[in-house]
Amino acid sequence: MKINQFTFRSMIVILSLTLIACEAPDSEKVLYRGKPQKVGMDAERLNLIDEIIENAIQAEELPGAVLIVARKGAVIIRKTYGNSRIIPTIEPMTLETIFDMASITKPVATATSIMILVEQGKIRLMDPASKYIPEYTPYYDEDGNDASPIRLYHLLTHTSGLPPYTNANALKEQYGEPCPEKLIQHIATIEKQNSPREHFAYSCLGFITLAEIVRLVSGMDIGEFSKNHIFEPLQMHSAMFLPTEEYLPRIAPTEVIDDVPLHGKVHDPLAQLMGGLSGNAGLFSSADDMAIFCQMMLNGGSYEGVRILSPLTVKAMTTVYPDLAFAGRGLGWDLNSAYSSNMGDIFPKTSYGHTGFTGTSLVIDPETETFVILLTNSVHMPEGNVIALRSKVTNIVAGSIVEP
Repeated sequence: MKINQFTFRSMIVILSLTLIACEAPDSEKVLYRGKPQKVGMDAERLNLIDEIIENAIQAEELPGAVLIVARKGAVIIRKTYGNSRIIPTIEPMTLETIFDMASITKPVATATSIMILVEQGKIRLMDPASKYIPEYTPYYDEDGNDASPIRLYHLLTHTSGLPPYTNANALKEQYGEPCPEKLIQHIATIEKQNSPREHFAYSCLGFITLAEIVRLVSGMDIGEFSKNHIFEPLQMHSAMFLPTEEYLPRIAPTEVIDDVPLHGKVHDPLAQLMGGLSGNAGLFSSADDMAIFCQMMLNGGSYEGVRILSPLTVKAMTTVYPDLAFAGRGLGWDLNSAYSSNMGDIFPKTSYGHTGFTGTSLVIDPETETFVILLTNSVHMPEGNVIALRSKVTNIVAGSIVEP
């Protein structure tokens, strides 16, 4: 039988999640395929997930999904539901499906890259954005007085005073697509809504800025930097920006525009203006690769002997930032903001996560050593919506943990 590269890669992933390896140290758990009862989880309770996902598919809230649930290094659930596309043809969902991760790009690629540069001593979170982008303007009050500068930690916690978004269509009409330099200049000089540290406003503009700072400091765009410093070291071979044509058969399409679904091109309009190399969106990944990343975070920044972040950095990223409790955000990660419904109602306050507009979601809880990955392409459906579904799945997982 002829085995191509994709088939070989799939076999390796399946084997790695099926074979139970020697017990790894508590600080360095390696994923293996395990049974719920072995890690203190109730299998019957977990089985409730199937019905609610299938019901959501029947209600046309999503075409399909890939779900991975793991605790203490044991992958308890790794399965697919429904289809990866229904327009123009129907294709079943597979474990190898690659998704447009949308805003999960923010913590996984952009914030992690920023913190790697912090650890290297190349930048500080207290640095003003204007240190790297000189035209970056502050907030001016009604009397024309300027506020304190916008600093990197403001951008990471969505407390910068930047507006949430900007008119991508107007910029596209004026400058064409892509127009990364024009978009960066536009964000730098856009009118700020308030002084930094005063209000929480979830802003894609802040993370586009952060990725530009990564480029200016390292000489690598966010795709190259995250590949070299995160994805390749962790052997996350299906995590990437700008997927090439060879990956198209595995990629789940997103929104259908004029009867043609977006396929392999980032869904977010501002990320499109950045040519797909953006800090707010643009990452594509499979669920298996996200599982490696999640376990790396639970391990305190390392996986299979490869250290991406220090334990102290992971702690700083996943704790509400000092003096910004009102925001409910860590450094790139969501803990307790208005956007955190995907974390459900039961997991302890130690849990953190993020969502993506296309239908993606991560939830990680260090106290119970659990993570939940629910990847969908719900925007492929005319009325797609997985907000409630995310929370329900997370609640069932949390409710199934019956032993420490």
